[in-house]
Amino acid sequence: MSGHAARTATADVVCLGESMVTFLPSQPGRLADVPSFSRGIGGAESNVACALAAAGHRAKWVGRVGADGFGDHLVDTITAYGVDTSAVRRDPDRPTGIYFRTATDRATDTHEVAYYRAGSAASAMSPRNAPYEDLLATRVLHLSGITAALSADCLALLHDLTAPRDGRPLLSFDVNHRPGLWRDGGTGPDVLLALARRCDLVFVGEDEAEEAWDVHGAEAIRAALPEPDVLVVKRGADGVTVYSRTAGDGAQDTVTTVPSLHVDVVAAVGAGDAFAAGFLSATLRDLPVRDRARHGHLMAAAVLTVPGDLTGPPSRAHADRLAALDDDAWGTLRLGPGWTAAAGANEEVRVR
Repeated sequence: MSGHAARTATADVVCLGESMVTFLPSQPGRLADVPSFSRGIGGAESNVACALAAAGHRAKWVGRVGADGFGDHLVDTITAYGVDTSAVRRDPDRPTGIYFRTATDRATDTHEVAYYRAGSAASAMSPRNAPYEDLLATRVLHLSGITAALSADCLALLHDLTAPRDGRPLLSFDVNHRPGLWRDGGTGPDVLLALARRCDLVFVGEDEAEEAWDVHGAEAIRAALPEPDVLVVKRGADGVTVYSRTAGDGAQDTVTTVPSLHVDVVAAVGAGDAFAAGFLSATLRDLPVRDRARHGHLMAAAVLTVPGDLTGPPSRAHADRLAALDDDAWGTLRLGPGWTAAAGANEEVRVR
């Protein structure tokens, strides 16, 4: 990470984006049939900040919420994870966004999400009101394509933050292609590609690259995104492929493929954000690329084995022990509910 964040960093990672109050169903079924919901929070960037803070890093979330009870709940909950929320702005004229979702996997046809975020406080984020002193005083600034879709002002802010500037922190970008958020229909994929090409570390799923850009396979994704120093291609059950290069090795990539873990999934939500947090945590610690990907898998496994978007990660020592396993032992790990609290690696290893 040398060469980034020349200014004094007051945070390890700053995450910019919208967080919303989410209502989780009390039982499976269509939204029309669910009788009640429990309240939680959801937001790609705040999820990353919460996971990083729980893992012991100085994490700050920058966002905008309404001057309402839902805004209070968001700020209080995110703060309770140890995240610095001092740069969050309250908007007296716009509400905090909320959404309802079903219990099914987002990738299935039966999954439903009802967003009430149009005109939200977060959609008013712009270069005119952004706290740049907070956004830039960090080792890593983490952004996502969701923010770009919220409004023209939000997109202008991301364009400004990804522009070349002296002392720019390392820019991390999760493509997070959400077709339903792009009201104009056709420009979203081009916007996301352009933003990703201006960043240093990019996370993208093989499936979303295919949907957004009609690009198939990890090598083709790297050809479409040659600029980032590190490109993490998430390939579902096949794991991740990381393309990385460091100063002095020219344009040559080191290609590292790390298999996914076998996980007894409770709810398939929040895993992408958790993976990004684990990878960033290991990046901040200057761990090898393989271990960065393994920490991403482990953080994702922690979330996959609980019902909500957030949970406490394994202890750093515990995660380090698992990340250091040889390839055979890594391949035999199977993680289920409660694994993060286990005392040692042998308690999680189950023969498939």
